[in-house]
Parts: sequence; structure tokens; C-alpha cells
Amino acid sequence: MSLDDRKLDVLRAIVEDYVATREPVGSKALVERHHLAVSPATVRNDMAVLEDEGYIRQPHTSAGRVPTDRGYRLFVDKLSRVKPLSPAERRAIERFLIGAVDLDDVVHRTVRLLAQLTRQVAVVQYPSLARSAVRHLELVPISTTRLLVVMITDTGRVEQRIAELPGPISGDDVTQLRQMVNEKLGGRRLTDTPPMVQALVDEAGHGLRAAMTSLATVLLETLVERAEERIALAGTANLTRGGILDFQGSLRPILEALEEEVILLKLFSEVEGSTLRVRIGDENEIEDLRSTSVVSTGYGPGATVVGGLGVLGPTRMDYPGTIATVRAVARYVGDLLAQN
Repeated sequence: MSLDDRKLDVLRAIVEDYVATREPVGSKALVERHHLAVSPATVRNDMAVLEDEGYIRQPHTSAGRVPTDRGYRLFVDKLSRVKPLSPAERRAIERFLIGAVDLDDVVHRTVRLLAQLTRQVAVVQYPSLARSAVRHLELVPISTTRLLVVMITDTGRVEQRIAELPGPISGDDVTQLRQMVNEKLGGRRLTDTPPMVQALVDEAGHGLRAAMTSLATVLLETLVERAEERIALAGTANLTRGGILDFQGSLRPILEALEEEVILLKLFSEVEGSTLRVRIGDENEIEDLRSTSVVSTGYGPGATVVGGLGVLGPTRMDYPGTIATVRAVARYVGDLLAQN
């Protein structure tokens, strides 16, 4: 059965009131607080239909109603008008992020900002190496037989490794090696580089081949075998503030799930472009998080997505405000990465 506009308006009013007050919502309060232009009896009838259809439920007898996961889903899909951020909020985001000095600073500022603005748990995935390209490779001689290999990606990530060479090498040879690796790998996506690294060994002159072979091993480790991805987290204390009762039971399983980086990566890195995704309650694959909602999106310079970010909180969250904030912060971080 599809709901008519009046019943949808009643559902919207229930969601908005419950999010604002954390109290079950009754028909009398709805009529008083919202311009529904109908009698309390009509609202009661509409609420009965919404309850039969599974959009709201009665937490205990003689109480008002609260939205179900299905009710929140309909609210997000059909009813929530995304709140535009005020000019002051936009300026605050811009000012807070613009002072970042490097990628680590960008990520940590972003995750703190998201937690403060949404009052939820915020998660930011560092730009994924798998989605990055080589901006520059620097070779720094530490001794005649050791080089520090520094890889800088287009997303600002910096990776460092030590290359142990089979024999002494001159400064001119280091310059030549540096020139060769940058000509071959500069601007290339990390996922495309392994055959090019092998080609570097094949193309190296006799005098440089042994050094290039050692360097190639380190390059492959840096470019390819760096499988672990990193996550920044902030605002877990927000779970205990205003909403603990929504978690129907203990917070411990949620906190334990948040400590598992693999779980967080699954939640926040599986993003399709800059599409915003909202998973509500039982829509979460991870059982311990089924009393929560997750709002996530991708971010990156221009149209390129290099990582995911978003927030996790109780299903009783301010969806329009949270969606607008997550979207805006992702856009500002992308702009910041594009400038660097």
C-alpha cells in the first residue's frame, strides 16, 4: 500500500519530533506542533495505518509512537529536505580545514570537524594508495650503499623505505636512478606500476642494473604491497550523550566494532563515487551495528574518489542536517586535495 501525502506528513512530523525530543510522539502533540490541518482523531487513524504498515511502533502501552527503521528509511528517501548549511557553517568548515599543513593534518581536522558538527562518531579513511598516483619519487643517499626512497602521491600521502644496495654508488648514479624512476613512474596510478618497475630493471645500463634491481624490490613493496589502509576516528564519546537508550542494550558491542579497523573500512571505504549512502539499523551488514545508522560518501580531488568519510550514530539522528554536513565536508576536503 502506498501512503497518501497526509500520512507521509504525519510520518515526517513524528520523525522530526522524535529526533528533537527523544520522547515518543502522541497525536495531540502532533496536532499542536504541526500545521496538519486535521483533527487529532484523523491523526490517530493515520498513525494506526502507519503502525500497521511498519513505519512506526509503540515502545510501551499508553505511550506515543516512535519511528521504525522502515519509517526512517522512507523519511530519508522521500521526506527529508536536506538542510542547506548556513553561510556561517560553510565559513567555519572552510576556515577549519584551510589551515591544514599536510595530509595527516587534513584527515585529523576533517574527522574532528565532522564529529563536532554532527555530534556523532566520525570516520575518515586516509586516501587509499590503490586509488592514488605517483607524484614524485625522491632518492636520498644515506650512505654509499643505502638510499632513502620517498614516494609522494597525488593525494598527499608520503611513504618512506630504505633501499640496501649491493655495492657503493656515486652521487651521479643516484641522480640518474632518480631521473629514470620519475620518468617511468611519475603520474602513473599505483595499480599500474608493477610492470613498469620490471621494465626499469630491464632498461638499466650494466653499471646501474644491480642497484636498480635492489631499488625495484623496495619500489614494489612501496607501490604495491602496502595493502593496509588507515582510518581516523573521532567522537566516540558522542555515543553516550543523548541516545544511549536508543541503542537497545549495551554500547559495548558498538564500541568493540568501532575498534576493528576492518569493519570501519568496510563501512566507509565501499563508496561509489561521490554518491551519499545512508544505511539505517538492520540495513547494516555488521550485526553489532544494527542499532545504528551510517551516513557515508566518497571524497577526492575533482571527480576522483580517493577515500570515504562519514558518521555513525543512533538511528534517531538528524538525517537532513547530517547528510548536508557530510556532503559539504567531503566537498571541501576534495577541493583542498585538488589545490595541493
